Order: sequence, then structure tokens, then C-alpha cells
Amino acid sequence: MNILQALFFPPEQPGGVSSMVPYILERFQTPNWEMELFSLPKRIRGKGSEQLTFATFDWTAYGNCPIVQKYMQTYRDYVWWTKLRIQKSYDLIHAHHPIAALAMKRLFPDTPIVMTLHSSFERELILNGKIQADGPEHRFLTALYRELEYQVDEMMTVSEAFKRYLTNYVEQVDRITVLPNGFDEKRFKPIAHDNAVPQLITVSRLVPAKGMDILLEACAELKRRGHAYVLHIIGDGPIREQLEQMAQRLGIYDETIFYGYMLHPEEFMPFADIFVLPSRAEAFGSVFAEAALCWLALVGTAVGGIPEQIEDGVNGLLVPPNQPIALCDALERVMMDSSFRYELARAAWTKAKQTYSLSRIVNELKCTYVKYKPVSE
Repeated sequence: MNILQALFFPPEQPGGVSSMVPYILERFQTPNWEMELFSLPKRIRGKGSEQLTFATFDWTAYGNCPIVQKYMQTYRDYVWWTKLRIQKSYDLIHAHHPIAALAMKRLFPDTPIVMTLHSSFERELILNGKIQADGPEHRFLTALYRELEYQVDEMMTVSEAFKRYLTNYVEQVDRITVLPNGFDEKRFKPIAHDNAVPQLITVSRLVPAKGMDILLEACAELKRRGHAYVLHIIGDGPIREQLEQMAQRLGIYDETIFYGYMLHPEEFMPFADIFVLPSRAEAFGSVFAEAALCWLALVGTAVGGIPEQIEDGVNGLLVPPNQPIALCDALERVMMDSSFRYELARAAWTKAKQTYSLSRIVNELKCTYVKYKPVSE
């Protein structure tokens, strides 16, 4: 089969799906499979001019909103770039972003399109203070789920929690398959170490939705309680300067290291002890599985797909979102009991190896893909 993996971000960009799909391609390189990657380069902006419509709603009702206008222009740009670059046909296209799926179906209406929904753009925009819940931008973005259901041949998502979320926006949610992200175990190499001072680490885009402010408040409380630690923050984003100022104001700047963006954080993570990310929303939370494969104890929030990865007290600890004291209590518990920390990390590693193995995910993808195999092959 000849398959196109259609991303939005180029594969060298940070993020679970963009970094995961190239490893999937490696597992499909056999005589029976031909697979290519496609994405929209960041330099392509404002090139498309095609008139666009949807089958299930009139997007122009929301057209005065800048975010809607930007989204539609990106859709036009993706169509323009696809026309320019793709000169061949495929047996199947697997899209990993709504714009990619809609553009591909527009240009290749007879090619089967499998669409994986990896995250909720509208929820992140709300949490980041960019749009209002039930505002026009929110209604536009959620209307796209019904359009995708109408246009593509098969829909998938990465967690049962996100599938439940889609119940409000699609007509046949039972037809959506859940397939979590998969991770190449060979990338992750746990390292035996004994840190005298607990090393906390987080890997995240620095945006309000990820709850970094809650993490800094929890760490300030840890310091007030007399605990020594180092907090490693890997990632960048629009609120980095604000977070650095907050760390100074809370008196924990000396305990906190801001690294910025790192291409391969999995090479650094095994030297830490505890992975923590207090997200306010998370469709899946790929970084938890990555941290588990690095043999770290996990502390996260009970939102979205995170509880599907973490069973509280068994392979990690869960706390409510937006509660720094609860987060501090969880971190303190893991920091103070090395045996408990080890057992959590061991259980997390075992579950990640069994459940999120790239080999298992690839086998399930193959079962999906062969349903669309041309009869002549």
C-alpha cells in the first residue's frame, strides 16, 4: 500500500504527533508498504486564495473573528501547498490535523482518508485566554468535528476521555476508534542514579493550559516546608518571561532552571527523579508515557486522558487541576519516600511498555490500513 501521513507541523517541530509519526514510518518500511510524510512549512503563509466552503455549516457566519480568519487562511495555504507539491496518488491518506484532513479530502475526494484527532484546539484557546467558551470562535472550531465526521472515511482519537468530549459535536461517536499514541522504546534509556537532592522535571509548551503557574506555586510551598529540590523546565512559549518573573517573585528562581526548547528531551529526562505536569486539559498527554519509559515517577492532574495513563497510587499520583497545595502534597509524598517513588516509576514503565509500545500501535494501524487496500494488490 502507498500511504501518505499528512501532518500539520513539520516532523522536526516539538509535540507528540509530529515527533511520533516519523518513528511509525520506520516500522512500515517493508516491500508491502510505501509511506511518505507531508506537512505545511512554517514559511508558507498567505499564499492560498481558494474559496472554501463546508458541507455541514456556513463558516462565514463566524468570519469576522480574527482566529477564524487565520484558521481559514491556513486551510487555504495547506490546499495551495498540497496542489504545488503532491503530484501522485495514494491508496490511503492518514491525516493528523483537521486542516490536513479537509484539504486532502478536497483535493483527493476518491482517496480514503483516516483522521486522528490528537487534541482540542478550542479548549486550549479557552484555557490560554484567547477565546471565550461558547463564543463564535469556539462554535466554529467545534463545528469542524461534524464536518470531519461527514468528510473523512474513518475517525480516530487518542483517549477515551477525548472520545467522550466529542459526543457533543458528532452524530455517531461510537464509530470513533480510540488508539493512543505509541512510542519507540529504543529511544528511552533509563539510567541508574542516586540524586542527593530530588530532581523534578517537566516538558511542556509554556502556555497557560499546561498549568506551569500551579507548578511554581507548589514548588514555592515545597520550599516553605523546608524541602530541597531542583525543578527543570524544558520547553518554550509565550509566557516564559512571565513564569521566570513568577519564579523570582516566589523566591524559587535559584531552584528552577528554564532550558527553553529541547529537540530530544528524552535524552535528559532519565537523570531526573519525578516528572510533573499539572495540565488544565490534555487529550492524551504523550509526555507522561515518555517520562514513564525513562523510569520516572509521574505526578499529573486528573484531566482528559491523563487518568487513562496514571492509576493514582499505583503507577503515579493524580491531583485535581488548579490546586497547588494538593500538587505540593503529592510531590512531597514522592520526594520523601524513595521506595514508593521507585515502585511508582517501575509500574509506570511496565504499563508504558505494554500499552504504548510503538510495535503494538503499528500493528493496530496496519489492521486499519488494510481495510482500505486496493483490490488489485
